[in-house]
Amino acid sequence: MALEFTICEVRWEKYPRVSENVHAREWLKFQSTRGLAANTIDAYGRDLDAYLRFLESAGVELQSVVRSTIGAYVEDIAQHPRPRSLKSKPELRTTLSNATLQQHLTVIRLFYDYLVEERVCARHPLRPPIGGRGLIQRHHRLPWIPSDEQWHRILQACKREPLRNRVMLAMSYDAALRREEVCSLETTDIDPARRLLRIRAEATKGRRERMVPYSAPTGEIFGQYLRVRRELSRERGRLFLSESCRNLGQPISLWGWSKAVRRMARRCNVLQFTPHTLRHLCLTDLARANWDIHEIATFAGHRSVQTTLLYIHLSGRDLSRKLASGMAQIHAQRTRMLAEMNA
Repeated sequence: MALEFTICEVRWEKYPRVSENVHAREWLKFQSTRGLAANTIDAYGRDLDAYLRFLESAGVELQSVVRSTIGAYVEDIAQHPRPRSLKSKPELRTTLSNATLQQHLTVIRLFYDYLVEERVCARHPLRPPIGGRGLIQRHHRLPWIPSDEQWHRILQACKREPLRNRVMLAMSYDAALRREEVCSLETTDIDPARRLLRIRAEATKGRRERMVPYSAPTGEIFGQYLRVRRELSRERGRLFLSESCRNLGQPISLWGWSKAVRRMARRCNVLQFTPHTLRHLCLTDLARANWDIHEIATFAGHRSVQTTLLYIHLSGRDLSRKLASGMAQIHAQRTRMLAEMNA
């Protein structure tokens, strides 16, 4: 079967400095032909536009950039306040997260790889010497997952949601789906007889197609949802459709799903809850169930088990139980050895 390859359309009006700079424009155009996700291309465009804006304000040419210039850029953007929520109770962060700063540096690094290869620049300002350290130390934070009590509150809040949202939440957890993956599901991606979901390559972050199961309870409410969907549309296509008056029958957007999850989070007062929480929780539960790391990586669609390790979060309570069990066995063994010695 031939793999479907998509070229992302670049919305140049969103990145005016990138559009005006011949090298930046060619670089972003090349990235858009690599089959990357639309969100990735948008992030590349926004971050590169911010970098070019900084160079413009500092009066520095691309060819004149040195490592200290990048350091000044990082210092500049790190202090930009960014809203954490777009609607009620906006909070401002005084500094960007380590992950966001790393994302900015990744874009600059890839851009200068291109500039050096095209001989626009003679040297790469972000490639450290052999054995050297990167400009910013990378932090790895454990993903947040809800406690049993918080999970119960989330499910209670979900009961008040439309059937579509309940099915989306259940499938997201059962199959460890990303937001883009659950919103991109189509009617032909579902195998109700075997309770399998086909996650198409173009909907995934790593462009790797996979087949994943969903549970029998989810299958029951999914059957109920299909009857609701037929009232909205009898056409094949996106599985989850909008039920709002403004977009009735249209595919639900990423923002529509995020908005629904945010509403649930506020209703149960678990504000850390996001669409991605369901993926974190599922992968953690698989680890708790003693799945092999390679099995979890396959289930999640990760290219590397190192990525999987970042997603698996065994809580302190889980580790305490493992320690207590292990120590009990060790203690019993030592006691037997002492008994044998004194026999």
